[in-house]
Amino acid sequence: MKPTFLPALERAFDRRFLLRASAAASAALALPSARACEFFSRTLRVYHPWTRATPQHAAFAVVSMKFDQVEVADRLIGVETPVASGAEMGGRGAKSAVDLAIPAGEETTLGEMGTTLRLVGLKQALELGRSYPLKLIFERGGVLNTTLQVDYARFG
Repeated sequence: MKPTFLPALERAFDRRFLLRASAAASAALALPSARACEFFSRTLRVYHPWTRATPQHAAFAVVSMKFDQVEVADRLIGVETPVASGAEMGGRGAKSAVDLAIPAGEETTLGEMGTTLRLVGLKQALELGRSYPLKLIFERGGVLNTTLQVDYARFG
């Protein structure tokens, strides 16, 4: 025989659970969102390094990102990642070593249109939803360890 107080206890537990769950959801909405796609060097901010997914045996992957909050003019002089053997700059068919001037007080964008940064010699397919280590080397800002996100398109 089931005790008579159990249905009331079960309803109280369900109400308490719902109140706690709604309070937690409300708190999550009120808190500022995490900025996991921002990386700061001594001289600037790198915003959301990303690339598109690649098929197996792709020749290269184009990396997009934005440099802003540039306090001191700097240069991107190197890029390293375990998923590629190297990196190169390009734009309109030209290919060269990584060397990008980043002027103070301005935003500089790398992307699929205009100046591009390509990872060459891919060692594996870059899979949608994954992230990979990406080391950016600046002339004045030093080495900055970031994360390369594999997305459909840039967000933010």
